[in-house]
Amino acid sequence: MKDDKLYLIHIGECIDRIEAYTQGMAKEAFLASSLVQDAVIRNLQTMAESTQRLSARAKEGQPGIDWYKIAGFRNILVHDYLGVDLAKVWNIVQNDLPVLKSAVSEMLGPNW
Repeated sequence: MKDDKLYLIHIGECIDRIEAYTQGMAKEAFLASSLVQDAVIRNLQTMAESTQRLSARAKEGQPGIDWYKIAGFRNILVHDYLGVDLAKVWNIVQNDLPVLKSAVSEMLGPNW
């Protein structure tokens, strides 16, 4: 769990940064700001990379998270960066990251 804990902390830190970058921001403002887009996408990339490094055992503890889909999204961000759908990125930030954040918090437990 030691290595998993480090990756989980890193995932949480990336989510916290994304939340800070988009706090109080409407979708239209996100779509208009290449600076925020770049910051969010970079943190999504590194966050998704850390999810790939989690052990199978850690992932099995959160079956409600689609770990495979996160890895696939990371590949799109890294390899198909010209085709990134910014509206989809916004939806992920608004809808999927809070769920992942909750799962990561649960995986780390109350004493981290």
